[in-house]
Amino acid sequence: MMNDNERRQALADFLRTRRAHLTPADVNLPNGSRRRTPGLRREELAQLANIGTSWYVSLEQGRDVRPSEQVLESLAVALRLSYAERRHLFVLAQPHELMITAPPEEIVTAAHLNSIHALNPHPAYIMGKRWDLLAWNKAAELVFAFSEIAPPHSRNFLWRCFTSPVLRSHSQWDKLAESLIAQFRADSARFPGDKWFSELIDDLNQSSEVFRLGWAKHDVKGIPDGHKSMNHPELGNLEFEHVTLQMPADPDQKMILYTCSPDTAIKLTTLLSS
Repeated sequence: MMNDNERRQALADFLRTRRAHLTPADVNLPNGSRRRTPGLRREELAQLANIGTSWYVSLEQGRDVRPSEQVLESLAVALRLSYAERRHLFVLAQPHELMITAPPEEIVTAAHLNSIHALNPHPAYIMGKRWDLLAWNKAAELVFAFSEIAPPHSRNFLWRCFTSPVLRSHSQWDKLAESLIAQFRADSARFPGDKWFSELIDDLNQSSEVFRLGWAKHDVKGIPDGHKSMNHPELGNLEFEHVTLQMPADPDQKMILYTCSPDTAIKLTTLLSS
């Protein structure tokens, strides 16, 4: 469970890694003398954000300081944060103000179940706030084999991505892995009192070097749409257009849809009919 000290340290690490990604040229500052570490210096960022250097240093040291909304906005602008990164900054710095309370049990409505099953042969599934797989259609089972047991987190999508050969068959797995980690960091930070997230992250750090290295980067991003291709070990080459839809009645649930290319649709339709 993330306590206040751990949350402050997560904020400190996030600020430090974002600062390291910026160069003086990015913010129209002279390069100056030789730098021992990459990125901007703390005093340079503090100047850009129009805040005191010692106060900013306290933030990066994980001290118990409480930045105002105005200060956080200034830091977000100075660090050139994306929308997802800015949201993550606010979640870490002001958890009590922004944390969303989720229902104790995640329920998939009959309408949503009917929707994903009607989408065959296009794979579709529904994930909950913890990235647990709540429901999926037959096409998704064919492509991803979600029903196969993968203890100790058998129904968790992120766990399966880093432990299942099928889900690692994406044509650009390394790039996809970095994106998944950054998306999950953004989601998990919204629930600092949920120890389940800590347990999953600990298990992934122990089980996957790719996850461990990616998690240490503190990257944050939203969920992208776009083209996905897989060299499936049993089905061969598969091509999709991928989109993620958020449920209006429960924003912590997401419907993920893989729209097949014509060749992929024919292949999956044939398998489903047999």
